[in-house]
Amino acid sequence: MEAGDTELKKELDATLHARRELGEEYESALVDSFLEKVEQRVDDAVDRRVRRRLAEQQTIVARGARAPGSGDSWGERFGFGVISLILAIPLSAIGATQAGMSGLFVTWAGIVGVNTVQALRSRPHFGKRREKSSDWEE
Repeated sequence: MEAGDTELKKELDATLHARRELGEEYESALVDSFLEKVEQRVDDAVDRRVRRRLAEQQTIVARGARAPGSGDSWGERFGFGVISLILAIPLSAIGATQAGMSGLFVTWAGIVGVNTVQALRSRPHFGKRREKSSDWEE
């Protein structure tokens, strides 16, 4: 078990203990607090991965192997989709808790938007005009 996992388990235990002592009226605040800690942990992990990936790409470019973003693998796209769905769960809960159905719709519109941009980014020729191959084409 990773040190971060142990720390997160301790946080969950503390939150559950506090909920038992404080009662149901503080349950929403305790859950929100714990979700913020989980979200921060996920953000930190994503930041580390992004920095590592950027460093790898810069090393590859410095060596002259290939340009960054010249080919997204299926695994990268799949991983992005999985991570966005995992993050959708706490974000949906927060959005629905704070603003009701409109908050839930805004949250999912953002998730769909981010995934759409990612999908379009991986298609380098999407949206570009095709050059004519002969004078007969319009």
